[in-house]
Amino acid sequence: MPVRIDDALYEQAKAHASAERRTIAGQIEFWAMVGKAALDNPDLPIDFVRELMVARAEGPLLATPFVPQSGAL
Repeated sequence: MPVRIDDALYEQAKAHASAERRTIAGQIEFWAMVGKAALDNPDLPIDFVRELMVARAEGPLLATPFVPQSGAL
């Protein structure tokens, strides 16, 4: 669905999208999701919210399983 945005925001999204291997629309959607999550959780640092969204998008296939160092289970 088409949405009008400021030209400067579009250019910023274009640059970030290229660097992060997203489409421009995908970059703006990512920013919107991070912003919404940050507003919904004002007690969390924005960097934590962003990293959480990135990790969530990567899915469980790239996750490193937890292995306790004590060896005891």
